Amino acid sequence: MNITLHKSKIVNEKSEVTITGSKSESNRLLLLQALYPNIKLQNVSNSDDSNLMTNALNSNSEVVDIHHAGTAMRFLTAYFSIQEGREVVLTGSKRMKERPIQILVEALQELGAEISYEENEGYPPIKIKGKKLTKNKVSLKANVSSQYISALLLIAPKLENGLELTLEGEITSVPYIKMTLSLLDEIGVESSFVGNTITVKPKNNHKQPTTLTVESDWSSASYYFSIAALSELGTEITLSSYKKDSLQGDSTLVDVYKHFGVESIFSNNKVTLIKKTANFRPLSLDLKNAPDIAQTIAVTCFALGIACDLKGLHTLKIKETDRLVALKTEIEKLGGHVKITDKSLHLTASTHIKESVSIGTYNDHRMAMAFAPLALKTPIIIEDAEVVSKSYPTFWDDLKSIGFKISE
Repeated sequence: MNITLHKSKIVNEKSEVTITGSKSESNRLLLLQALYPNIKLQNVSNSDDSNLMTNALNSNSEVVDIHHAGTAMRFLTAYFSIQEGREVVLTGSKRMKERPIQILVEALQELGAEISYEENEGYPPIKIKGKKLTKNKVSLKANVSSQYISALLLIAPKLENGLELTLEGEITSVPYIKMTLSLLDEIGVESSFVGNTITVKPKNNHKQPTTLTVESDWSSASYYFSIAALSELGTEITLSSYKKDSLQGDSTLVDVYKHFGVESIFSNNKVTLIKKTANFRPLSLDLKNAPDIAQTIAVTCFALGIACDLKGLHTLKIKETDRLVALKTEIEKLGGHVKITDKSLHLTASTHIKESVSIGTYNDHRMAMAFAPLALKTPIIIEDAEVVSKSYPTFWDDLKSIGFKISE
């Protein structure tokens, strides 16, 4: 389904949107709940990825298909490797079969796991024979996807001797690792992160019933930061449920979007975005700790005619699509000029935006949502708009509620 976003403006100067729980937090907590059933969860993400994670954890099938859900593929690889006596083939979409899993598989094998490849070496689908893992030391390159690291940390308390994980080199995506450790802490698991070594103590069971509330998703909030940045002065958008001391790395949006004149005010578990005046200088950022907001920031800069240099983007090449190539292709369709390397993006400042361009989304939810705010400047067509269900199923309805004019 393609949709047209007609040139729009925020109708109500004081809009409010409730955003579902963080996909990152939800998927971690769903796995911990499967390991420790006394945990109860509130405000779990309604994203496709979290629904796929839930279904996979509840499945008794010999083949578990997680479609496009990369986080689920990584977390479940670790989870099924410790399910004693269970044999599972973990598979996914055509794109998922092109996304590497070898680094995680080798780390699990080093701990004693029994995992083999069904088709291509290093890629899903994989066959996992669950067993008791007694080894407790493993090392990984520190610049790999944090999801490999988190996958190991999430099962660590269930390993007989816990886990000592050594990260080699400069660590990227530190906030996501700290998020995992904080959630382990919330259920009483002891851990330490000193230098390049993470240690997690074993915790066999969790007797006390515990209710945990998932904070809303900061990646999903990024599109409203972009909308606020492109809106008229004085526009206010309130989002819930958010806290100032978030575990999510993408909460750096609060600082980044000051550059575009967006002020964030926290009150009563909500954040209100207010558009103020700004001096639009070129923007230079290292996003190694928050790569998921790169697309939103690049499109915001393009819409405002600001040059930007975004670094630390090496993980974007192995997402739902190669996000760097996709960004370059679509921004250039709109009249922009983009240079990319395998880990950076440079956008040249330009003031002209072509009208009614059709944006390809490449099976990538973030491509669809990152380009949507451009409708505040020009009419735009979004291809395969339903792809947003991967992380934010009500996105288009929420945009309509604040004044966007959308037709199929």
